Amino acid sequence: MIHFDHLLWRRFGTIALPYWCKDEKWQARGLLLLLVALLLGQTSFAVLLNEQTGEFTSALAAKDADRFWISIKKCLLVLTIAVPIYAFFYYVRDRLALQWRRWLTRSFLGSYFSHRAYYALNASSEVDNPDQRMAEDINTFTQKSLFFLLVLVGALLQLVAFSGVLWTISRELVVFLIFYALIGTAVTVLGFGRLLIGLNFYQLKREADFRFSLVRVRENAEAIAFYRGEAQESGLVDQHFDEVFDNSKKLIWAQLKLNFFQYAYSFMTIVLPSMIIAGRVISGELEVGRAIQAAGAFAAILVALTVIVDHFENLSKFIAGIDRLDGFARFLAGTAKAKAGDEIEAVQDSYIAIQDLSLRTPNQERTLIKNLSLTINPGEGLMIVGSSGCGKSSLLRAIAGLWRSGDGRIIRPDQTEMLFLPQRPYMLLGSLRSQLLYPQQARRIADDELLELLERVNLPNIAARFGGLDAKLDWAKVLSIGEQQRIAFARLLLTAPRYALLDEATSALDGANEESLYRELAGTSTTLISIGHRLSILKYHQQVLELLGNGKWRLNPEYFKEKAAATYHA
Repeated sequence: MIHFDHLLWRRFGTIALPYWCKDEKWQARGLLLLLVALLLGQTSFAVLLNEQTGEFTSALAAKDADRFWISIKKCLLVLTIAVPIYAFFYYVRDRLALQWRRWLTRSFLGSYFSHRAYYALNASSEVDNPDQRMAEDINTFTQKSLFFLLVLVGALLQLVAFSGVLWTISRELVVFLIFYALIGTAVTVLGFGRLLIGLNFYQLKREADFRFSLVRVRENAEAIAFYRGEAQESGLVDQHFDEVFDNSKKLIWAQLKLNFFQYAYSFMTIVLPSMIIAGRVISGELEVGRAIQAAGAFAAILVALTVIVDHFENLSKFIAGIDRLDGFARFLAGTAKAKAGDEIEAVQDSYIAIQDLSLRTPNQERTLIKNLSLTINPGEGLMIVGSSGCGKSSLLRAIAGLWRSGDGRIIRPDQTEMLFLPQRPYMLLGSLRSQLLYPQQARRIADDELLELLERVNLPNIAARFGGLDAKLDWAKVLSIGEQQRIAFARLLLTAPRYALLDEATSALDGANEESLYRELAGTSTTLISIGHRLSILKYHQQVLELLGNGKWRLNPEYFKEKAAATYHA
């Protein structure tokens, strides 16, 4: 359970300090100093206004018109200067929070995309909803960090400024105030702290899970409709919302109890200062205006001393957000360290070779392949075959550098010289041109060359059908899987890598289209490593690796002949 301790401060510092110590530090520190200066101005004007409030109240009680109007003029002068300072303070605060958010978001995004941490998240249950953590939690963190920092600095300035005022009027009020504030803070932190922080942490998680369940329905709408899975999907979404609802009930019940204490604690301050100094006012020792001034100073100091009591609900949400961001940051840092100490040794060269490779599942529970050794020289394609679940796709991912669980060595070219084609291609949001150029968007290719490329993959009319190469559509929805696979082959032909890794990349195509695409690839210098089951593509590969299951394997160039013979005799 999350609570106030040194670990909380350490987590906060790990996330917050880099911004104030790295490339934007001078601009950040300058804006922060400006904020403190503006805050000091606010406190000074608050003291002056409190003083003049007491002054014109005493003038009214004494029926002294000249004294009253002089005090009013001073109030108006103070307000003329104070209003711009207050307004500019909030502008500078929000501007600094926005710049901090930009820097922190870019920092997290850099870690998220480096070392393929975004890919590692798919196989991990440690971090839920990374999208929310970067889009919402970072924004809340920067805003609330500045808010609470400035509240604390303002409280300190207010405490110093008004303590002198109150001490000259009533020392009894100062002593009472200190004990009153200490008791209120202790009750709030110890009585409500741990419960509210924990509930807010789980509320953030469950709200994110509920939103993600709705996003999944939208992204998989067609499949759900085909399966007629509305009832089950609705039940899952309802389940997530029930968790949100149940936690919310606990949260508002805990908040109700906190509100009872906060309002009782706050309203008592209306009565208590007057009770303490009433005798001196009635006896004539204090003017009415001085009593009003004392009440104002008492309220200002109480706000300064009870800042945790007054802001505890927001503070508990803020602390819950810190823990979520810290968990995300630690996962990203752990991914980077894992990259530096891969279990499967990676060596860069101009060819691909696998040496004594044992490939295991990420949780180390099962060995997929044992002691595999083979070499794939340029121009010597490899076809990988075997039953479902034997590790074919895992081996391709290991060759590509995505799968690192196991031991042994993989020699491979730089990753820019390899291209992976999955069974379901990735269609980014953008134009048809960007689909073809992905992932090298900066390349400048003439329209005629791109149109010719589309003809080579048997998509001659696709540009005209959808409004040209620069038409922007949701291509994953408007194109069939077969068309998407042909777009992926067009990318492959355009990129012309040294090696292409094809994971059943023609599964949605008929034999004629598959033959045409492989024939196009055969005319390039790209070496193919394919997972497939059709005899027709065997001629484009010089080696066949058969995975037999239970970690066993064999290099078997006669694989398809054996299968054909077995089928014939059956």
